[in-house]
This record gives sequence, structure tokens and C-alpha cells, in this order.
Amino acid sequence: MAKLYDELQKNNEFKTKEEIHALNVFLTRLLFCYFAEDTNIFPDNLFTSSLSSHTQIDGSDLDAYLQRLFTIFNTPNTKREPNTPAYLNAFPYVNGGLFALHVKLPTFTTRSRSLMLEIGQLKWSQINPDIFGSMIQAVVTPEHRGGMGMHYTSVPNIMKVIEPLFLDELYVEFEKSYESKTKLKALRVRLSKLKIFDPACGSGNFLIIAYKKLRELEMSILQRIDSLSRERSFVFSEIKLTQFYGIELDDFAHEVALLSLWLAEHQMNLEFYKAFGRTSPSLPLQDGGNIVHGNATRLNWEEVCPKNGGDEIYILGNPPYLGFRNWDNKQKEEMELVFSELGNVKRLDYISCWFKKATDFIYKINSKYSFVSTNSISQGEQVSLIWPYIFDSEQEISFAHQSFKWQNNAKDNAGVTVVIIGIRNKSDNKKYLYQNMIKKVVYNINPYLLEGSNIYIKQRNTPISNFPEMALGSSSIDGGFLILSPEERCEFIQADSNSEKFIKKYIGGNDFLNGLTRYCLWIEDSQVEEANKITKIKERIEKCKDYRLSAGRDAKKAAATPHRFFYRKYKEEISMILPFTSSENRDYLPVGFEKEGTIISNGLFVIYDSSIFIFGVLSSKLHNLWTKVVSGKLESRIRYSVNLVYNNFPFPNISQKQKNEITELVFGVLDEREKHSQKTLAQLYDPDKMPEGLRKAHHALDKAIEQCYRPKPFESDEERLEYLFKMYEEMVSIERKKK
Repeated sequence: MAKLYDELQKNNEFKTKEEIHALNVFLTRLLFCYFAEDTNIFPDNLFTSSLSSHTQIDGSDLDAYLQRLFTIFNTPNTKREPNTPAYLNAFPYVNGGLFALHVKLPTFTTRSRSLMLEIGQLKWSQINPDIFGSMIQAVVTPEHRGGMGMHYTSVPNIMKVIEPLFLDELYVEFEKSYESKTKLKALRVRLSKLKIFDPACGSGNFLIIAYKKLRELEMSILQRIDSLSRERSFVFSEIKLTQFYGIELDDFAHEVALLSLWLAEHQMNLEFYKAFGRTSPSLPLQDGGNIVHGNATRLNWEEVCPKNGGDEIYILGNPPYLGFRNWDNKQKEEMELVFSELGNVKRLDYISCWFKKATDFIYKINSKYSFVSTNSISQGEQVSLIWPYIFDSEQEISFAHQSFKWQNNAKDNAGVTVVIIGIRNKSDNKKYLYQNMIKKVVYNINPYLLEGSNIYIKQRNTPISNFPEMALGSSSIDGGFLILSPEERCEFIQADSNSEKFIKKYIGGNDFLNGLTRYCLWIEDSQVEEANKITKIKERIEKCKDYRLSAGRDAKKAAATPHRFFYRKYKEEISMILPFTSSENRDYLPVGFEKEGTIISNGLFVIYDSSIFIFGVLSSKLHNLWTKVVSGKLESRIRYSVNLVYNNFPFPNISQKQKNEITELVFGVLDEREKHSQKTLAQLYDPDKMPEGLRKAHHALDKAIEQCYRPKPFESDEERLEYLFKMYEEMVSIERKKK
């Protein structure tokens, strides 16, 4: 199919929307024909043999032949022209809208005709509709061809959404109704009235699986009704494709989703035949799914999937993940459109549009929704931006899968860390939290996807625990002109020995993690005149001024003082430092000490005049877990925050004896690091390469830190986090009472 697509591209122009749409329609019709002749919808090999027998070898009349054939597919037998050739009349009436639209077909060559005949020799019956759509979509997406057919969501992953959203409940109802024909028939009627809506449906995977699972349940119901009756019933399936709704931005994916649903219907009709010896005829096709080609953020969902009295509607899917930095201008407009009433949404991911619109859609009706999302929707600043709106709409989290790697079946696919969240209007029904595939009944699921009250960690200016002040390091905004390499430092001092008094060691986040050395010019206001007497320093100051005058607003503010950093946070003391960004794969945040006289950059956070035990707290597994949940993200990396993470971290008041014990264990960690001084911190804290001695030292430190909270060991990370959130809530409550 990919070869045919490429061949058609060589001999046709597909530039306008109309031309591209016509190609998409043609390809989906072609796919149907191949599938139909291999699965008994058409007589075996009818399409390919007819194409071979009734078109010229050079392909010159193939477009005209196919145009006549597609018209035949759209014409009932009783309405066909009397002089229609027998080889065309051999084809059945298809209908269903698949061949209703008249589109311009491409022109063909000897090569493209030959390829179509080759394609017809393949065994299309072996392709499962679950994968069919995504596989064929790869035909027109050349960058996906390396894993042809493997860029689709696996059935087990789709079931993580479908089962807790509606399928489990329906099976429970089936079990309760097992001995009653009346109740079983009522359940069957209920299935026939459900609406399933995927507002980012792609090529239809979620809808296809939902359709097939409902058909399977319906067959089980009918088999049980038959077993309770003296006579077998002769009813057919009441579940229709018109119960399935979708929105898809990509035109070809939209067309393929419709086709894939038809093929799934045929497949389930065959299963129905195996079970009952009868089935609805494959042709003519009935109306397909209600799949709309459009932008889900701009469309009115109620026009796509109407809400009528008594409807039971389930919204589901895997919407696109895009952080603010990856938005284009259209997506920025769409975010502003969806969140116009909520104000600034720059810290939200694009997927939050679907949460907002789904929340509005299900408000106070018999409807639920569940989406696969990046875990950022339940972390950092996003929590306080989107979740109050959801909860204020009298809705709650009914189930959630905590973070796990969402992998499609692409070769070498690394996957992305996601969560699955189900939302419903407030109910007394049970709530389920899935932790490492273990299903747990909980009293409430908070927006961080933990068992606990609905709280939001908001920024605060001072630590809630008895911790010293932490601040972001100094920011130069200098165009690099105040920063020196070791070689440049030597050059400055060799040129004028007086330079040395104006040069200090300088360390940024990358320097700290990777053992790099840099320096900077550090000139007090009282030293400017003296510093300007040194030629090399004066040149750097002038270049810094020029840079600031030509740069942004903040830089211009500092143009009058080009000798100094824009923001200065420096004390002539030993400092404790921690990176602004850190790999999400690390088990511990890399924390370190730096000698006095070192300028700490804004790539690091700094604490001056700190007790050593604080190092132990920040280096602990508990603090790293808290950081991963509460902090924001820079791409996938952890973005540490003073006001969000550090100042909100709950830590008990401990005795001096406990502080001394932690201090000794910190020295143990530092000693183990020193044993591997040839390695960088990035290497030492790579979870796959961490030296065993360092790992053991951290485990001992973890144990001491956790015993500050309670004597009983924690059994899981989830339990650790739940304890921290509960303690945080108690500390906030006490703080409010004092005020």
C-alpha cells in the first residue's frame, strides 16, 4: 500500500484540501474492497480478478473503471441501468455512505495498476480491525513506515480505560441479572442505547474495542437468555455503529476510523454467526459511526454527540499531549478559547482542553469520561489550575491508574509516562485506585492521584517546616560576557595580576552535575573604577552593556550596571546547592556543598548557613517522591521549585539526637561519593550505575529520615506520599488556626 501511495504521488498532484481528501477517500474505498473480497463480503477475489480482466495493462482506463464500479456500489440492484455489464452487476450494493460521495480519482500507470493487483493477492482477512486503521494510516505517514502497523495503542492499554469507565459495571449488572430473563432483556436494551464518544479518536482504536466488547457482552446475554428459555430466540444484534461518536483532526484518520468500524462490525457479525448460526447481512452497509472531521477544541461537542433525555454517554480516549513550550499559534488560540473564563493557562498542557470540555459536557447528566494523559495533569502547578474547576463542577475522580509507561507496539518504543483518570458527577459508588496494576478501593482520590482529601499544593513564600531559607542562585543576563572558562581566567591573570581579585569560581547546574569548572567576574559597585583600569575586564563590561541594551526588558534594566549580575544572591559562606532541573529517572535529588567564595548560578538553588541534617532531608527518597509529584516539569525532567516544593515539604520537628544521627549518615554518603571522585554526580546518581556503597549509604539515610515521621516502616511509595500529604494537610490546618 505504501508503494502504491508513493507511485500515485509521482503521477498526480495532491496539493489542495479537495485533492488530498479525494485521495484519502479513494484509499479507504480501496481498502474496503480488498478486505471485502477476502472476508466473504464479496465473492472471493472478485475485486482483484475483475480489475485484472477489465482494465488495460497500462492503467489508462483504470480510473474510469473504478469510477463506474464505485457508482455500482452506491446503486441498489433494482435501480441499476439495464445495460450494466454483467461483470459490474456481479458486485453487490454496498451503501452505508462509503461510496456515496463522488470524488475525482487519480490517474494510473502500468506500475500503479500492477501494484494494485499485487495488493489483491495478499491475505487481508488476517488483519484485525483493531490495528487496521493505525497500520494503514502509516501508509500516508512515511516517517511511521519503519514500524508499519505498530503505532497503535494495544488492547490491554485500551482496556485500562474501558473497563473501569463502563464495562466492569455492565458485567456486574449481567451477573446480577443472570437468573432473570426480564432483567437480561432490560440490560440488552440498555446496551443498545449507550453512546460512546472519543473526541480525539485517531483511526478509531478506542471506539473499535469498545464496540467489540459491547457486542461480546450482548452475545453472552443472548446465550444466557436462550439457556433460560425453552426455545431459542431469533433476534439479531441491537448494538449499532451509530451509537459511536468521534472527532478527529486528521482527514485520512477520520476516513479510516469510519472504515475500521465497518470492518469491526463485519468481524463481530461473523462471531455472532458462529455463536447463533445467524447474523445480520454484511451488505448493504448500515450507517457508520458518527465520526466528524474537525478540531475537538473548537467544535461544540453536543452537536457531534447530542445529549438527549435519558442518554447514557461515555467519553474516552487518548488526546494529544503538548506542553506550553510546544504549542503553535493555533494551539495557543485554542487554549485561550477553551479556558477564556479561567484566565491565564500558560502552565497547562494542551490535553487539559479535553478535561475542561468533558467536564462541561457531563455536568449533571448521566455521563462519565476517562482520558489517558501525561502525568503532568496531576503534578506541579497544573493541579491548582485545572482541578478546582473540575471539583467545583460537582465532579470527582471515580478511578485512576497512577503513573506508568504507556507503550504502543512500535519497535523500540520508549513510551511516555501517563496516568488514566476517570471523572464522574459526585456519587456514592466506590472509587478505585490502580497502583502497579493492583486495584484498591479508596474513600477518595485527590488530584495528585493519591488516596486523600482534595487539596492543592500552592506556592508559599516561607517554609511550612522548620527549614532555613532556600533561594535561586544569581542570574547574570550578560550574554556570557561576565563568565570565564578556566583558560580565560588564566589569560586575564597573566595579562594583569590585579584581575584575580575580581574573579570568583562560578557554578551552574550542568557544572555541578558533570564536574565542570567555570569562573565569573564578580565586581562590587565600589570596585567598578578599579576594575575598569584592567583592559580585558573593561572590554567584557562594555560588551555586557551592549548586550543588555539590545536584549529584552529585564536585560535593559541592568544596562546601567553592566559590571554586576542582574540578580545577586551571594554570601561569603559554604553553601548547600541543588539543581533547578534534574532527571526524573533518579532515585535521589543530587545535593552538594560548595566552598565559600563560589558564585552559585540560577541553574541551582542555594541554602546558606544551613545545618548538615537538611542535606539529609533533601537527599532522601521521601523528598524526591514529593518533588516528583508536586514540582512542575521541564520537558520530562523535574523542575524544582522553592515556593512549590521546598517551602511546602512537611517535616516534623525532631530532636538534636535525631539531627546528629542524620548528620553522621550524611557524612557516610559524602564519604562514598569521595571513593568515586573520578565520577561525576550525574554518573553517581544514574540509577542503573549507582555504586553499591553509595546506594547502601542512601538507604541508611532514608531509614533515619523516615523514622522521623513514624517508627513503622513504609511499605510502598504510595503509602509514603499519602502520609506526606496527610501531614501537609494537618500542618496547613494548624497554621490556619494560629492565624
